[in-house]
Amino acid sequence: MMNQIKIADTTLSDAKSSLSFKQKLEIARKLERLGVDAVELPEIGTTKADSLLVRTAASFVKHSVLSVAATTSAEAVDRAAEALGTAAHPRIRIELPMTASIMEYTLHKKQHKMCDYVTMMVTKAKSLCDDVEFTAVDATRAEEDFLKEAVRCAVEAGASKITLCDDAAILLPDDFAMFVDRITEVIEVPVGVLCNNKNGVATAAAILAVKNGASCVKTSIGGEATPLRDFGALIKDIRENYGITAAIRTTELHRAIDQIEWIISGKARGAVAREIVDDGVRLSLNDTVDTVRENVEKLGYDLSDEDIAKVYDEFLRIARKKNVGVKELDAIVASSALQVPETYTIENYVINSGNKISSSAQISLNRQGRTVQGIAIGDGPIDAAFHAIEQIIGRRFELDDFSIQTVTQEKEAMGNALVRLRVGGRIYSGTGLSTDIIGASVRAYISAVNKIVYEED
Repeated sequence: MMNQIKIADTTLSDAKSSLSFKQKLEIARKLERLGVDAVELPEIGTTKADSLLVRTAASFVKHSVLSVAATTSAEAVDRAAEALGTAAHPRIRIELPMTASIMEYTLHKKQHKMCDYVTMMVTKAKSLCDDVEFTAVDATRAEEDFLKEAVRCAVEAGASKITLCDDAAILLPDDFAMFVDRITEVIEVPVGVLCNNKNGVATAAAILAVKNGASCVKTSIGGEATPLRDFGALIKDIRENYGITAAIRTTELHRAIDQIEWIISGKARGAVAREIVDDGVRLSLNDTVDTVRENVEKLGYDLSDEDIAKVYDEFLRIARKKNVGVKELDAIVASSALQVPETYTIENYVINSGNKISSSAQISLNRQGRTVQGIAIGDGPIDAAFHAIEQIIGRRFELDDFSIQTVTQEKEAMGNALVRLRVGGRIYSGTGLSTDIIGASVRAYISAVNKIVYEED
């Protein structure tokens, strides 16, 4: 029987994050799609933007738990509960320091008063939300007798789970695992761990804690906690030998994290050119259909056997001339899989752009003999064009990927655009070829939209 470990991601839990509102939401979307068990957000302050972020995230985070911290006061618990009102799986996270110096500095409380505060905060949260977590911050530097008492108070007050943190990374993995075992030996609620990775051993500490009974690991992308990339890859490698698994989609792990790291670095994706990461994979004529299918799944596609057969036939045609990398394989999927009758065709488009005007697009499409038109502005000519198409279709699509490549070298070079749209967890891709990169992009977008419309109809 497999032991399924919960993964709670803390990437968005830093209240001082410099990420924009839009970037935070995009990261939350990708974490939800990746299959993490919980997406953690910081304590809600008094600004409307803090509450709005939680409310907006709650509108699309439907499978993962949406967890909001509360530390400073009972009012913080009220704000968390109110913002989580529409969440499918809400959780209030009571995060409290367990070392005397931090207690006094952040909460102005002595150790002998802290257990009363733990009880008050957890009781308050439990009255507003069924799922309440007590997180013992800096637990490994606390006095163990006091820590055990604080944990006991939290559980008696209604905490449904406990998390122990090694924020200072002062314990080696085996010692941390034994520490978790000691603190929770009489605790009957699930126990999670948060390990700081500043010494590079957080993944080892977390997995040893799991072997000692921990049921949840807190991870991060680009943060201080156990790296999600490393922990997810480790679970995939050891699951057969140790019977440990997790709900995350390991076939999408590296790609999704690459995208999130790209957003965090300040290069948030929108309708802009993006190059698919070339991971060095080269497929040859000797590779089987199963190998091609595996690499197609790594790109994020979920294709039927019929479409895989079409992709493999086109792959063999290309592989007779050259080895096939991830870029070529992505283009093969876009051009070979889910080929459908055209619901929409392009009649004409007019794009205006310049360094002193806002980019705008006017696009006319033909749908079953009827001309429909859309006009929109955007951050650039391609962004404007995509918005105009969405206006015509009457809905917005999640842009999973967009890239442009030149396919000829002469002066009038041909450009090939690839667009990948995600709807309901599935990816639909389209390609477009033109000497005009905007025209190629519009054709690619329409190609992907036609596949979505055909399948939904």
